[in-house]
Amino acid sequence: QRSPGRQRVGVGTMSPAIALAFLPLVVTLLVRYRHYFRLLVGTVLLRSLRDCLSGLRIEERAFSYVLTHALPGDPGHILTTLDHWSSHYEYLSHMGPVKGQILMRLVEEKAPACVLELGTYCGYSTLLIAQALPPGGRLLTVERDPRTATVAEKLIRLAGFDEHTVELIVGSSEEVIPCLRTQYQLSRADLVLLIHRPRCYLRDLQLLEAHDLLPAGATVLADHVLFPGAPRFLQYAKSCGRYRCRLHHTGLPDFPAIKDGIAQLTYAGPG
Repeated sequence: QRSPGRQRVGVGTMSPAIALAFLPLVVTLLVRYRHYFRLLVGTVLLRSLRDCLSGLRIEERAFSYVLTHALPGDPGHILTTLDHWSSHYEYLSHMGPVKGQILMRLVEEKAPACVLELGTYCGYSTLLIAQALPPGGRLLTVERDPRTATVAEKLIRLAGFDEHTVELIVGSSEEVIPCLRTQYQLSRADLVLLIHRPRCYLRDLQLLEAHDLLPAGATVLADHVLFPGAPRFLQYAKSCGRYRCRLHHTGLPDFPAIKDGIAQLTYAGPG
């Protein structure tokens, strides 16, 4: 009969063997999902560290870079500067140029009199919409975080858009949507961009329907429907019978291997 001491040694000698057995699996997973790993490190770990060290959020650091490198009054140059910042310094988690071209093309094609954007963030997609608006067009953009909204407001005004063209509303979409008609004189939204939190897309789409803010023929665009994903929103849009649906397949900015998409819905009316 072996002593207890020898049993402990025997158990201990098995650990390296078990680790080596799992090593190929770990390496395979790291290689296969290396883009997601890089995204996790960049957007969570490194960003949190830089936030602590600088006392500034990433959108505030990006705006400081814009102030020293972009041309005031030139929204296109400001957008290019943000893209450069995101590619060479810190990933900004913004819409990016590929999705941006899709958005601008649709705004120019639809020529909406009024656009509603839910999720201003740093103001990147806001500038894309604003520079593609038809003459006299109006954009209302909603941002729930006051500190982020402050940065976006500065960026929008730096690009040369005044409050008559782009109005920024600070508040949660759930609270703002019911007030759009009475407080912000928005009787209808010809085009809506959902770019805030995918888990809120379905709720906010149904709020827009309930408050009769979508005219027949209105376009609803929803970003990030594949990553991180909005399955309930997509299922509702495809099954309720009130929308024609199209999916624009793209990748994430600076991470093209991570597949994402923009959903384009055309509202047929309440039915």
